[in-house]
Amino acid sequence: MARDNLVSTVKGIATKYRTREGLEREIKRYERRGVTERNRFERQVRRTRAQFERELRRRRTTVERTVRQNRRRVQREVKSVRKDLEKQSGVVTARVDKLVSDAQGLITN
Repeated sequence: MARDNLVSTVKGIATKYRTREGLEREIKRYERRGVTERNRFERQVRRTRAQFERELRRRRTTVERTVRQNRRRVQREVKSVRKDLEKQSGVVTARVDKLVSDAQGLITN
């Protein structure tokens, strides 16, 4: 059984590669197949790299935009808080001045 399988395989190979032209034809066929697969793989690598770079640029742009928005928001809040503090300090100063003048008025009377 095993002998028969081996004999038939060897006969098949021997008939396929009986002539030099047949052998060269098969070698060229396998070379073409290899070239085709290499080209397919290289295209896939280029496509994958381009997709990765696009996604990276998209994410970087999103992060940069978010950072700019947050910076502007913080600057607005700081400016608003500063104005509120200036107003409050003015109110406190006015109250202290009024208390001082009232106290001086009470002391002089």
